[in-house]
Amino acid sequence: MRLEVVVVPVADVDRAKSFYEGLGWRLDADVITGPDFRVVQVTPPGSGCSVIFGTGVTRAWPGSAQGLQLIVDDIEAARAELAGHGVQVSEVFHDAAGVFHHAGADARVVGLAPDRQSYGSFVSFADPDGNQWFVQEVTTRLPGR
Repeated sequence: MRLEVVVVPVADVDRAKSFYEGLGWRLDADVITGPDFRVVQVTPPGSGCSVIFGTGVTRAWPGSAQGLQLIVDDIEAARAELAGHGVQVSEVFHDAAGVFHHAGADARVVGLAPDRQSYGSFVSFADPDGNQWFVQEVTTRLPGR
């Protein structure tokens, strides 16, 4: 099994479409079948999993998706790219316990993970509805990954 699509609840489909396309994500589909159904699908560069949002796609509240995660090879370059697209992105941080990010901003320590440990450094940002994304630096995969 492979994860194919993640649904992100949004209030304004055109605003969300503009935001994600502005990040450089590929527009795969924008289908309208009537006033109560529209689905937009976008895919981050290099990802095998897409994101969909629209009208009549989910009953989740706009902005309620939390902890969505993207993986990059270089967290500092990713932060600069996001900021270059006009995104309000956090400073690079790592988790105080050295394991994984906590909800909200709890246990965040500003700066790269000690020794720039793979899986240890993050930035975060939100889309216009408040759906929360984390970007994690992975330079060496865990065994079996």
